[in-house]
Amino acid sequence: MAVNYTEEQVEQMIEQYSANPTRETVENLAKNMDKSIKSIIGKLSREGVYLKTEYVTKTGEKPETKLEIVQQLAERLELSTTALAGLEKAPKSTLKNLRSAI
Repeated sequence: MAVNYTEEQVEQMIEQYSANPTRETVENLAKNMDKSIKSIIGKLSREGVYLKTEYVTKTGEKPETKLEIVQQLAERLELSTTALAGLEKAPKSTLKNLRSAI
């Protein structure tokens, strides 16, 4: 089986990525080692050091579904989720405002 990375390369990758775990670091490693970004991410993942980027919305918040908001509303109002059936079709901003008001 062919070896894609030397031990020195792996050590260098881990050291650089651990010091600055960003997409930019991965891109620089890929460029410097003449490898694809996916290859670098794969190797860092197998080594147990890669941190998956967590998705955030345009506003910088962790995404949540309307259903999750309705479930939270139901808990706060001490109702079953079925008692609020159809509410998940309301605009998300309206649901968030309602949740804030309760």
